[in-house]
Amino acid sequence: MSYPLYLNQISLQAWNMQSTVLQNLKEYFGYDTLRPAQVPVIESVLDGKDTLAIMPTGGGKSLCYQLPALVNEGMVIVISPLIALMHDQVEGLKKNGIPAGIINSSISSWDQIKTTRAAENGELKILYTSPEKLLASQGQFMDWMKEELNISLIAIDEAHCVSQWGHDFRPEYSRLGVIKETFPTTPIIALTATADELTRGDIITQLKLVEPQIFISSFDRPNITYTVRPKGNDEQAKEQLVGFIQSFEGQSGIVYCLSRKSTEEVASLLIKSGISAAAFHAGLSQDEKNRTYSAFMQDKLQVVCATIAFGMGVDKPDVRFVVHWNMPKSIENYYQETGRAGRDDLPSEALLLYTPGDAATYRRFIDVATPTGDRNIFEIFQKLQHDKLERLIDFCNTGHCRRKILLQYFNEKQIGNCGNCDGCLNPTAKIDGTEIAQKVISTIYKTEQKYGITYITEVMMGLESERIIANKHNELSVFGVANDMEKEEIMFYTNQLISLGLIRVDYNGYIKTLALNADSMAVAKSLEEVELTPYSEVTKKPKKTKTSKKIKSELSIEDQEYFEILRQKRQEIAAADEVPAFVVFSNATLLDIVEKKPKTSEEFSQINGVGKHKLDKYFDLFSKILV
Repeated sequence: MSYPLYLNQISLQAWNMQSTVLQNLKEYFGYDTLRPAQVPVIESVLDGKDTLAIMPTGGGKSLCYQLPALVNEGMVIVISPLIALMHDQVEGLKKNGIPAGIINSSISSWDQIKTTRAAENGELKILYTSPEKLLASQGQFMDWMKEELNISLIAIDEAHCVSQWGHDFRPEYSRLGVIKETFPTTPIIALTATADELTRGDIITQLKLVEPQIFISSFDRPNITYTVRPKGNDEQAKEQLVGFIQSFEGQSGIVYCLSRKSTEEVASLLIKSGISAAAFHAGLSQDEKNRTYSAFMQDKLQVVCATIAFGMGVDKPDVRFVVHWNMPKSIENYYQETGRAGRDDLPSEALLLYTPGDAATYRRFIDVATPTGDRNIFEIFQKLQHDKLERLIDFCNTGHCRRKILLQYFNEKQIGNCGNCDGCLNPTAKIDGTEIAQKVISTIYKTEQKYGITYITEVMMGLESERIIANKHNELSVFGVANDMEKEEIMFYTNQLISLGLIRVDYNGYIKTLALNADSMAVAKSLEEVELTPYSEVTKKPKKTKTSKKIKSELSIEDQEYFEILRQKRQEIAAADEVPAFVVFSNATLLDIVEKKPKTSEEFSQINGVGKHKLDKYFDLFSKILV
């Protein structure tokens, strides 16, 4: 296995991009350059190598297989669990002049026949299907692919679904290893927005990737403001939610809820408050879900109140906010769900309303889960889920920069504070935590980095348990080094050190142990000081959080009016074509029009997001309102 490459360390100039790739990028997608993170991934795919790409939501994963599809002979097969996303992406590709199709259970028999014929005749460049369709009927669909199609690449989207250690395991994905057995010489690209080290290894193993190139983009989403507030009582929570959403002036957002019942209750609350909202959960009929999804995508509905049944397939770039009415299950889930905001790179916000009761509910869910498969594997899975939950609770309680904590979870180090989260905008009091940090680090070092947080805490407290005595750790100099502190207090500070990256968490045989790194040793040698949130701050109510600027507030009054005129024209065209508005043009494209104010066809072609196909199709429609 090759070592992962962190793509934020790569510049576009470092790669001699093939001119045909850039020509296709401009002609079909309307962009002059790729993002630095996309460059080496596309190069790996064009070189015919198996590839694993970890890129954030909105980071441009789709282009990593769409551009190679245009450059190479044959077609790309895309496997996705998300029917709605397939439809949106195919519509978007067709609008850009790229022949694409879908074969899955949502397509009529006649449409499947037409798409099948088009694929066999080489008339498609990209074909989307589901894992269920791919594996159906004893592999007949895959046999058809092998015998009748010229396939240049197979893309597996949402690849974290293959791993039982991931945050959204799908059993049907666990069988996708058969792809490499059937197409041993065809390169595979696996793509996902979130996968920790354990999950990445499992993806490679399950999909049977051969010496894959592994690329890990920065997990940072700098345009998202992260905020966590205590939920308070029922009335306080409702007041916070309604006030927050009303500040967005009709812009799109998602509210995530724990249960089906709460989605209905929150939607009802918002509707009574004059906010256009609807519930979305697995208990609704397919027709109801389709209507809500379509209304949201076409900007006829401002807010969807949803369980996690809604979201992974939402390819809507102008979601301005995501609210967690209930806390998610893990930092992976939180990152994935908040990542649905601001995919157009414009300012967006993520608000989590936190209450310890949600954590207690999740602990109960984990403990009462029905064992499946191997009992030992199930118990390991339970321990991992508890650990992931505790890390999220630490994130909610932190007084430090939330972005720094979030990135550290994915082993990405941020230098300095971000200035765009509540921890930075409304900082809490800090204490000099260097001494307590040195005590924790010394205890981990003296016990040879083999134990978890509870054991380390008990050694520091000076508890003479059978295990500590058997290991003779009661004879160490660090035994009882923090006997003046409570168990919860030591663990609170230790978890902060983990979140800050000053202590590493290892999984030795899936058993969590604490270990040290270069930063740990710098603290131990007094080369670095450590600031910690005091234990007493946990019970304090934080100040009301400042919020980031909304998009419109950054425009002059004249440009705001122009932006609204462009939006209305876009909406008219989208309604006539029966597609989401962003399929016509994204908000980022409209803002580029506002800034550059093109008047001619040539000037319009220089707008980001305006390719040749869209120039021919939309210039005349927009020309009458261009100023």
